[in-house]
Amino acid sequence: MYLRTTQRKNKDGSVTKYYQLAHNVRHPETKRTTAKIIHSFGRADELDRDELVRLCRSIARVCGVEVIDPLDAACSKGGLPADVKILRTLEYGTVRVIAELWEQLGIGKVIREATHDKGVDYDKAILAMVANRLCCPESKLVVWERWLNTVYLPECGHFKLRQLYEAMDILHENAEEIEKQIFHQVANLLNLSVDIIFYDTTTASFSIDYEDEDDGLRQYGHAKEGFWAPQIIVALAVTREGIPVKSWVFPGNTADVSTVETIKKDLRGWNLGRALFVADSGMNSTDNRTELAKACGTYLLATRMASVSEVKQTVLSTPGRFREISESLQAKEVLLENGKRYILCYNPKEAKRQALHREELVAMLEEEISKHKDRKINNKWAIELLASRRFKRYLTITGHDTIRIDRKAIKEAAKYDGKWVLETNDKNISVEDAACGYRGLMVIERCFRSLKKTQIKMMPMYHWLPNRIESHVKICVLALLIERVAELTCDKPWRKIRLVLSKIQATEFATPGHHFYQLNELPIGAKFTME
Repeated sequence: MYLRTTQRKNKDGSVTKYYQLAHNVRHPETKRTTAKIIHSFGRADELDRDELVRLCRSIARVCGVEVIDPLDAACSKGGLPADVKILRTLEYGTVRVIAELWEQLGIGKVIREATHDKGVDYDKAILAMVANRLCCPESKLVVWERWLNTVYLPECGHFKLRQLYEAMDILHENAEEIEKQIFHQVANLLNLSVDIIFYDTTTASFSIDYEDEDDGLRQYGHAKEGFWAPQIIVALAVTREGIPVKSWVFPGNTADVSTVETIKKDLRGWNLGRALFVADSGMNSTDNRTELAKACGTYLLATRMASVSEVKQTVLSTPGRFREISESLQAKEVLLENGKRYILCYNPKEAKRQALHREELVAMLEEEISKHKDRKINNKWAIELLASRRFKRYLTITGHDTIRIDRKAIKEAAKYDGKWVLETNDKNISVEDAACGYRGLMVIERCFRSLKKTQIKMMPMYHWLPNRIESHVKICVLALLIERVAELTCDKPWRKIRLVLSKIQATEFATPGHHFYQLNELPIGAKFTME
């Protein structure tokens, strides 16, 4: 049964509509369905609308549903009673998942125990700042002034700006114990394997004209992005799953190789068991290897192939077949007479890519040099080529002060295509595990990308006090911890998780006697994400 609309065209060209209550019946002979008119309501332009509404409501009562007339004076605000007001709509999904993980991972409990005698729920203040890094990274001022008013975090909405800064100071005072307890709780909860610790450093620069005094953190240094600026060094140790173990902040002029002693000392009391320390070639120095080897410590370090003589002359030229580990990874072991153990790795696909890239560069050089008859090095074009990071390694200067392509350097560079060398003091680790373990170092690179660029955006930093700078970094690392746990749980990148969760909104309503919230319908994928 349905409401049927028919129309008739009048002589003057106008159209008259009629409403009829009808239902379909099947003709006994033709077996075709035809509409049977039960009742005619008459012309649409002469219809009493209220009668139709009353009919709808009488049918609705029988069916147990409610009919709301949007034109009813008693329901003048989009179908709501007149005394119900819509106050605002808040983002709900992302912040509530973050708050739930905050408690499930025991982060809130650890911070509460460290600040229980302070009289203020500083753990909630830190939660607000961590949640902001994962949603819409802003300064602490913006978090307090605007952002908390756009999300559903009622437990964090009462803080004053000074209390956010106080929470940062308390976090700094208790950072060592808080980080240790949080990591062990997360490791136990997620049953993490802590047999391999990946370590690396990155830089975080500041938009200031002068570095700090001697005891300050913001010192001039060469940033990872390639420019010279006041900066700090941020060091990070993570598990093979990318779960942060601990973070450190060093002055911006600190060399990477000088940080290992501090790292080893800080982790010594963490009871990590037999942990293999994996780091890039920037950490490989005689002092660092000695420090890492103390107390039977094991390490797996990349080695600079072109600058270490025994690697360049012996390891790369030692005969022996590579063992195929995967389609893009081959490796072989090289044991030297001095007791050192090296793992020579080779990626055939990367070797082809590097060879092709070098051929293109050499072709560009040949074309550029052929354009000039005068090839003296004091020409502008020659100076630019010799200063170029792309081309200078394949150029040389003759005895007549002219520029030419260095064919010997090109041949020498081909020896390193697709290869990297690892040095380890672990006599028990297999060649396969060593090669795959080092490839896992890319997980920390991904963590740094999230910290600095894609999600958490550690920069820009608006702090200048050393303790506030360190606290800001710790807050960003806590955000990284929650991000990685969410990604491992959902098997999706945080960007996609956030996209789904951000669609879950809470609308605040008010009546003369009550305030209440109503969630919108869950978007596709939200149920899976939140489980």
